[in-house]
Amino acid sequence: MGVVVIVLAAGYGVAAGLLLPRAAYRLSVDPGDPWRENCPRGHRLRGWLGPARCRPARAEPSGPPAPGGVSGPAHAYGPRSVLPAVLAGGVCALIAAAVGVRPEAAVYAGLAPVLVLLALVDRAVHRLPDVLTLPLAVGAAALLGIAALLPGAGGSWRLALLGGGALGAAYLVLHLVNPAGMGFGDVKLALSLGVALGWYGWGVWASGAFLGLLYGALYGLTLLLRGSVTRDQGFAFGPFMAAGALTGLLLGGFGA
Repeated sequence: MGVVVIVLAAGYGVAAGLLLPRAAYRLSVDPGDPWRENCPRGHRLRGWLGPARCRPARAEPSGPPAPGGVSGPAHAYGPRSVLPAVLAGGVCALIAAAVGVRPEAAVYAGLAPVLVLLALVDRAVHRLPDVLTLPLAVGAAALLGIAALLPGAGGSWRLALLGGGALGAAYLVLHLVNPAGMGFGDVKLALSLGVALGWYGWGVWASGAFLGLLYGALYGLTLLLRGSVTRDQGFAFGPFMAAGALTGLLLGGFGA
């Protein structure tokens, strides 16, 4: 049963990851700029999900392609599909292996592709859009609330809500102390990660929160030692927050 769950979770993650590149490209804009509507060659993008690739429009017997159609050779314009597919598939498989058939596994695996999408956008433009972070926090709280009502749940919804508020507050303090080093998008991401970690108790919450900071600090120190950045330059911190939370969840899942 366990192997089946892991395979199904990995398959879901891969399938979801293949749909992320176009959304990552469209959302990777500077604050205040509208979401991207066209590829770099000016072709209008249709929809939000799918590969970041324009394909030639079929030639109509009566004339040229319709307005907004793509003419010319196919071309890629954003992240390749392999990376998000591998990341989402791997994360979902790890969650299934750690949490098993408990109801919270479906919540964590279901939300994992959104975290992968956030990591792609943050890495590209050092931004965590509200259109993803806020629904993620609400979705995590609501879905874990439903999971708590189901038999076999391994955590506490009350602790999950407290964990979300506590981690959000902690990151808000860091943001107020050093706004250049900790963006407000990180504060909003901390809400959902705190909810996910708090589900398994304060020990898991503390581990995931600390590891996120540790991973980010080690990466920043490596960049400084290599001379890639200066002390005043920032880097995408969201992926390290997510990695720390995932490590904590794995510890909590196996422990539960």
